[in-house]
Amino acid sequence: MIFRNALLRELAAAAAATFFVLLGIVITMLLVRLLGQAASGVITTAGVAALMGFATLNYLPVLFSLTLFISVLMTLTRSYRDSEMVVWFSCGMSITEWIRPVLTFAVPVVLIIAILSLVLSPWAVNSSEELRRQMDSRDEVSTVSPGVFRESRQAQRVYFVEEVSGAANLVANVFVSSVQHGKQGVMVAARGFQETVENGDRFLVLQNGWRYEGEPGSAEYKIYEFQRYAMRVESFDGRAQRAPTTKTMGTLDLLRDPKPPNLAELSWRIGLPASALILTLLAIPLSFVNPRAGRSMNLVLALLVYMTYNNLLSITQASIAQSRIPLAVGLLGVHAVMLALLAALFYRRLMVFSLFRLAR
Repeated sequence: MIFRNALLRELAAAAAATFFVLLGIVITMLLVRLLGQAASGVITTAGVAALMGFATLNYLPVLFSLTLFISVLMTLTRSYRDSEMVVWFSCGMSITEWIRPVLTFAVPVVLIIAILSLVLSPWAVNSSEELRRQMDSRDEVSTVSPGVFRESRQAQRVYFVEEVSGAANLVANVFVSSVQHGKQGVMVAARGFQETVENGDRFLVLQNGWRYEGEPGSAEYKIYEFQRYAMRVESFDGRAQRAPTTKTMGTLDLLRDPKPPNLAELSWRIGLPASALILTLLAIPLSFVNPRAGRSMNLVLALLVYMTYNNLLSITQASIAQSRIPLAVGLLGVHAVMLALLAALFYRRLMVFSLFRLAR
């Protein structure tokens, strides 16, 4: 009981520290990428927090799986380095007796990974895509960010504004370049605003400005001064541009439509909790380190095993999507290989400790 409680406490502390470090790295990377997209007008500033939340939720299954593997590996490796394992083995304990407390710690987390992978992650991806579709359906002017040149979707206009007042939908120091009927037009205005007429059409109304119009390559340009100039802005139906993908489909929908790409996505979702459990058990024999020898060799081997496992899952998913192997073979094949490796590693460690006891 003392052994079990001490191990669980140390595993929980190591897992908490590992998870928050990994989560901080993911959030930082997402924040940098999303803020860059917001600065360029691809997404709205108000949508950054929601998109980051959806993306983080989608990454959680992998984060929890990696957290389990690292926490068990580092906890037991520290016990080997501090010779605590020698004490436990001297008391007659076997390495297999670490399986039960490790499973007690890991199984609840694996269940959380399964719920995230099968239910919450597809919902998060679908919600993120829906939010992006809503932002894509904004009109051209709404996508303009202050101080950034923004090209229209049809590449017919280029907008630039120096200041934007979101509350009143006003813009200041406006530059618009457009091509119509083979003529280049450039407009500059002190201020402008958006206006919606009764039939729903939207117009960008410029005030107190100048329009320069002429043919490219010609020195003859016409200059017009205006007090008010209204130009129609196009809205974009983003929903018609994005087709649903396997990642946005619910798990039950994948089962109802057993196409190869859907089965491949299903194999990935099921494989995440299964691999998390197997990797956690693999961390037990992989944590062995000889304090008198190199102290990082086991970590290199553990990293190699983790990367190989994940690459095999990706290769299997691609093979199922291309109808090269059936779903059952894909689900059982990779995990069976890793279970065989798990059994071999445990057998090797048991043989080493048996020889050690006989030598004593």
